[in-house]
This record gives sequence, C-alpha cells and structure tokens, in this order.
Amino acid sequence: MIRRLVGGTVVLALVLTWVADLALLSRSGSPWHPATNWVPALVTGPVAVLALIDTPWSPPLQVRAAAMAVLSVAVTGWCLAAPQYQASVGALEGSGLLFLLVCTLSEINRPTLTALVSAGLAAAVLLMALRHRSVGTFVPATYILTVALALCVALGFVIRAMETRRRRAVEDVRQAERLSLARDLHDLIAHHMTGIIVQANAAATIHATAPEKIEPILRTIAASGTETLESMRRLVRVLREDGHPAPLPGDLLGELADLVARYCATAVSGAPADQARLEATATARTARLDPEVEISVHRLVQEALTNTRRHAPRARVTVQLDADDTWLHVSVVNTASPGHDSAPAGGRSGFGLIGLQERVRALDGTFHAGPLPYGGWQVQADFPRKG
Repeated sequence: MIRRLVGGTVVLALVLTWVADLALLSRSGSPWHPATNWVPALVTGPVAVLALIDTPWSPPLQVRAAAMAVLSVAVTGWCLAAPQYQASVGALEGSGLLFLLVCTLSEINRPTLTALVSAGLAAAVLLMALRHRSVGTFVPATYILTVALALCVALGFVIRAMETRRRRAVEDVRQAERLSLARDLHDLIAHHMTGIIVQANAAATIHATAPEKIEPILRTIAASGTETLESMRRLVRVLREDGHPAPLPGDLLGELADLVARYCATAVSGAPADQARLEATATARTARLDPEVEISVHRLVQEALTNTRRHAPRARVTVQLDADDTWLHVSVVNTASPGHDSAPAGGRSGFGLIGLQERVRALDGTFHAGPLPYGGWQVQADFPRKG
C-alpha cells in the first residue's frame, strides 16, 4: 500500500513537472520555431521518465542511467554550441535525472559502478544550469540543483540503509527458524537413537536365553534406524540452506488440543464462549507423519493463535486439519475482530510469516497467509505425509 502511494505520488509529480515544462515552452512562441530549443521538454524529458520504468524487457538500471546522463550532457553541449536557440527549462529531464540518481544509489550493489554512474548523473544535473547562458539565472539555478542533488543523494543512501537492514532482519529470522528446526530434529534423533541403543542392549542380553525374540527386536532397530536416517538427512539439508521444548512425537492432536484450550482459557473480556475450536477429520487423525512435520504443525498453530490474540483479540478461531493420500492440510482461520485492524500472522513486521514460510518450505511443504474477503485472516500450510 505504501509503495503504491509513493509510486502514485512520483507519477503525479512528474506529470505536473512536464505540464510546467510545456507551459513555459509555449510562452516562447511556437515550439517548432527554429529559434526554440524544444528538445529538453519534448525529447529528453520523456526519455528520462522512460528510463525510470523497470520492465522485464528494460536494460539494466546502470545502463539506462548512464545513457540518460550522456544524453543530457550532449543536449547541454548542443545548447551551448548553438547560442541562437532560446533556452528551455528542462524541468522534467532534471527530475528524471534526480530520480535515476536515487534509484542508482539505493539499488545498484557494485560500489565502483554506483560511484561512476552517480557521478555522471550529478554532473549532468549541474551542467543543466549552463543552458540558460545568463549569470542572473545560472547562479540561482546552480544553487537549486546543488541542494536537490544533496537531498537526492541523502535519500538514496537512506533507502539503501533501510533495505539493507530489512534484508538482514529477514535473513536473521530465516536463520533462526532453520536453527530452531535443527534443534527440534536433533532432539528427535536423540530420542530415536536412545531407543535403538536400549533395544540393542536388550537383544544382547537375551540372545542366549531367548533367541526367538531377537528377530523382532532387530526389525524394530532397522525401522528406527531408517527413520532416524531420514530425519538426519532433513537436518543436514536445513543446515546447508544457509530453546523451546519439542512436542512429543505421535501426540500432535493432543498438543494442538492443549494449545486451543489454553487459548480459550485466557480469553479476553467480551470474547465469545466458543472463541477457538479444533477440527480434525478422521483421515487427519490416523495419518502417519514425520516427527519434524508434527513439530512444524504445532509451531504454525501456536504462532497463528498468538498473533490472532495480539491483532484480533475477540475473533473466533478455527484450527482445521485434513489429510489425503500425500498431504496434511492445516488451516487456522480467524474472523474479523471489532475495533481492531487485521494484521498478518507474525506481527506487523511480517517476520513471523517469513519464519513460518521458511520452516514449511524446508519440509517440502507449501505455505500461504492472507486476508479473507469478509475481513478475517487465514494461515494455511500443506505438509507431505508418509501415507
């Protein structure tokens, strides 16, 4: 929303600037008169605006910015070489160059290239003051252009710093979620390995007195070892992608029921009696899931309920679990809360959403969160199941 507002404001400013350019050009007589310099208002101005537009077919930003700087300097040289032409303001061209400077400083990540392109744009802007060929106009024009350049340079660096901070925060959230999942998997692997060791010791103890019982124990050890190996592979994959107690494996519905019960027990004043409920189909109740999937479902529901309480405290919440042959479908839906704005699960910063999405995708699942047509909010994830 903010990005659209800023974009609309920039477009409006450019349109008004071009209208002013054309109005000043019309005051000098016919725009096509041989003594009128119409190029800045009718050619380089619109070209500068086109250079700001980023489409899949556009050249890279540095190419567009450098080409526009060269074109502007060439037009300035043409104005100086042909003094018989009347000077044109070229406000749209100057605005386009300044916006290109802001984009260059905030988006291009190669320091040397950024410095060179920015220097070229700054020189092109300052040289525009020479087009007026009047000391009375040159001095204030140079002052205004210098101040505008300073503001645009500062704005470009501020945008770059904010974007860098945002990317770092996003990466920190992703890394924290990966480490959290890795800790959960470590606990599960330790649990499985403990069971394997206990069964191996039991087999060693009874192999002389009850050899017929060895084979079932060995099959159990093999199954536990296979499951542990699969969990270990997922752990390594998560860690290669660059302290809370884990829920008990195999007790997902019990854990979710406790979450929903605690949520209802701490309901705020005025909340409905059936503030939250858990719905699970028969297929979901009998589905075999990997332990890390159970943990991730628990975390997703916990995060969604926490943020529903924070942003929609009097809303009704429904936690739904369904399953088919290959997927477990989890959905947390809340209604709109009177007197409160709907906000994403994970808070207004959006980092909670990023963490949930990272966790689900690490398990080859899909994740979606967004507002509903009637004003509520939905968090939905699909996890692969064993069968």
